[in-house]
Amino acid sequence: MSGLVNALMIVGVVVLVIVRQFRAQQIGAGRRWWLVPLILGVVALREPGILDAHHRTASAVLLGAELLIGLATGAGWAWTTRIWTRPDGSVWSRSTKASVTVWIIGIALRVGLYALGAAVGVHQDSAALLVALAATLLVRSGILMWRAQAVAPAAGSTAAYGDPTVRSARKERV
Repeated sequence: MSGLVNALMIVGVVVLVIVRQFRAQQIGAGRRWWLVPLILGVVALREPGILDAHHRTASAVLLGAELLIGLATGAGWAWTTRIWTRPDGSVWSRSTKASVTVWIIGIALRVGLYALGAAVGVHQDSAALLVALAATLLVRSGILMWRAQAVAPAAGSTAAYGDPTVRSARKERV
């Protein structure tokens, strides 16, 4: 794919993901949360120019930094997302204002990396950004699924006798 198509795909995915995250969404255990990051990663890794042919070491270092920023952004985003359960036992999530801060910091760091690469003469393809976006989404989704399992009531679970977290039912008169 051309750089323009990659750039449009990146912008589209980022806008879609960010807009969707500020609406309450049910977290489903059966969902394929890893599918979109996998597709983005495959598309990015198919590109031949992920590393600059003339500056392989510097390009690889920048790519590694990009991936680390992507992983940190995904983790920060996941931990700043509010998770709750509804009375029916379903688990829901919504990003918070802190999530916006995480995104702003992540984007600023990425712009800084791009500027650093341009200053040292490294050609940076959009595939590196696409790989980092895939890493961000994969880490965020994985952590959210893990957090959702921690707050979701187990299916068919029953409380043990004397469990202080469960209110006892009213006794019926005989």
